[in-house]
Amino acid sequence: MMNHKKYSPGYYMPPEPCYEWVKKERIEKAPLWCSVDLRDGNQSLVIPMSFDQKMVFYKMLVKLGFKEIEVGFPAASETEYDFLRALIERDMIPEDVTVQVLTQCREHIIRKTFEAVKGAPSAIVHFYNSVSVAQREQVFKKSKEEIKKIATDGAKLVKQLASEYEGNFRFEYSPESFTGAEPEYSLEVCNAVLDILEPGPDNNVIINLPVTVEMSLPHVYASQIEYMSKNLKYREYVTLSLHPHNDRGTGVADTELALLAGADRVEGTLFGNGERTGNVDIITLAMNMYSHGVDPKLDFSDMPAIADTYSKCTGMRIYERTPYAGALVFAAFSGSHQDAIAKGMKWREEKNLEQWTTPYIPIDPTDINRTYDADVIRVNSQSGKGGIGYLLEHTYGYNLPAKMREHFSYICKGISDREHRELKPDEILDIFRRNYFRIVEPVCIQGMKFTEHPEGVDLDILFDFKGERVNMHSQGNGSIDAVSNALKKLTGDSYSLEVYTEHSLMNQASQSEAIAYIGIRTPDGEMSWGAGYHTDIIRASAYALVSAYNNSKKK
Repeated sequence: MMNHKKYSPGYYMPPEPCYEWVKKERIEKAPLWCSVDLRDGNQSLVIPMSFDQKMVFYKMLVKLGFKEIEVGFPAASETEYDFLRALIERDMIPEDVTVQVLTQCREHIIRKTFEAVKGAPSAIVHFYNSVSVAQREQVFKKSKEEIKKIATDGAKLVKQLASEYEGNFRFEYSPESFTGAEPEYSLEVCNAVLDILEPGPDNNVIINLPVTVEMSLPHVYASQIEYMSKNLKYREYVTLSLHPHNDRGTGVADTELALLAGADRVEGTLFGNGERTGNVDIITLAMNMYSHGVDPKLDFSDMPAIADTYSKCTGMRIYERTPYAGALVFAAFSGSHQDAIAKGMKWREEKNLEQWTTPYIPIDPTDINRTYDADVIRVNSQSGKGGIGYLLEHTYGYNLPAKMREHFSYICKGISDREHRELKPDEILDIFRRNYFRIVEPVCIQGMKFTEHPEGVDLDILFDFKGERVNMHSQGNGSIDAVSNALKKLTGDSYSLEVYTEHSLMNQASQSEAIAYIGIRTPDGEMSWGAGYHTDIIRASAYALVSAYNNSKKK
C-alpha cells in the first residue's frame, strides 16, 4: 500500500508576506535567456552528445538567438573541456554571445575551469554549492556557517583568478537546492557572496536561485523569489536568475510566476530536457509569451527543423503532445472542434483580421512553420463535416455544399473506423474523387449538342446505357433541365434535382476548370450526390448530374 504519511513539505516560506506578484496580470517582456542544453541537458542523456553533436547544437542555439549559453562543466569532462577550448581558439563565440561554464565551489575544480575558459571574449563563471537543510545535514554534515564559508571561499577564488587569467569574465553564484533551504539563510549566503564580488555599474553579478528539486506549488517559489528580490544587496547591479526543474510537472508555472515576482533571467533547455523529469522548457515559456503578444527574443519560426536537430543530436524523442512542438498539438480530430476551427478561419479571412482569435488553436501554426492541412485538421473516425470540408476547400479548392460535406464526412469516417487509422489529405482527395467524379455505371455521357432558342434549349445527347449506345433528344428550360429530362426518359426513373452549386478551380496546367456539385432526391426520399469538372460549366454540370444518378443506383 502507498503510505502518504511519510511525506511532509520540505520547503520554507519567506519570513514575511511576499505576494506583490499576485497583482500582475502577465509577463510584459522577455527575460534574459540562458540555454543549459549543453550542460544540464547533455549530462542527462543516456549517451551524452559527441564533440560534433555539441557543435551542431551550439550553432543552432546561436542561430535561435540565445545570448548566453552554458557550454559545459569543463573540469568534469574532457569532451566539455575540449569543446570550450575549440569555441575560444576557433573564434566561434559571436560578439553578442556569452558562454557560461559551471564549477563547484572546490579549489581544484575552479582552477581547472579557469584554465579551460582563459582567453574567452565573454564568459560567465558559474559557481555553486548546496545550502538545503537535507544536504547540510545528510551529505555535508556541516553547520550553516560552514556551508556559507564554502560559498564565500569560492567567491574569493573566482574573483582572484578572474584577475589573473586573460579573458572577459562575469560571475554567477547559485545556492543549489535553494527551494529546500530557509529563504532567510539563502539570502544571508547570497549577500555574503555579493559582498565579496562587489557588484557595480561595470560588474553585474548573477544570483541564480534554482529549483533543484520541485517541492512546492508554484506560488511558493514566486514568494521566495519576491523575498530574495526585495532583500538582496546591490539589487540594481544584480541579475536575479531562475533555474527550475520539473519534478512536480510545474516547471513552467514556477518560472512564469517567479518572473512576475521580480526575476530577470531564466536558465533552461529546449523541450525541457534535463535530469529526472527535466529542466524548464524554454520553448514552452517563450511561446507562451509569444501567444500573449510579447516578443520572446528567440526565433522559433521553424519549429520542425529545431525539433529535428534536437532529436538527431540528443537521441531524444519529442512527445506528440509537447506544447507547440509536438506532432499533434494543433491536431483537431473532433468533429465539433474541426467545425469551430473551420468557421474561425473563415471569419478571419472574411474580416481580414490581424489578431489571432481562432477557436481551439492558441497560436497561428504557420508562425512556427506548421501547416493547416497537415497539422490542424486531421481526419479519423471522430472527425466531422466542417473539418473535412475545410481541408478539401483550403488544400485542394473544392467547396462542397453543406449537405454534401456531411455525406462525404460519413464516407471518410466509415473508412477510418473500419481500417482503424487516420486518413491523410491526399487519401481524402482520392476518396472524394472516387465517390463523386465520373461515376459511369450504369449511365455514361458520350457526347452532347445544345441548341438554344427563345423557349429554352434543345439537346441531342449520346448515352452509353448498360453497355449500349443510345441517342436521345430532349428539351428543357435550361441546359441542365434538358440533360435531366433526357436522363429520366432514358432510364424511366424519376427524381428531383434539389442542390446545384458550381465554382471555378485552377488546375495544375494553370487552366480554369468549372466544378459542379449536384444533389438529387429519389422517390424514397434519399439524397444522392455527384460532382463533375470540365473547362465548360455546362458539361461539368451534366457529368455531376449523371454521377449523382449513378450513385443513387448503388443503394
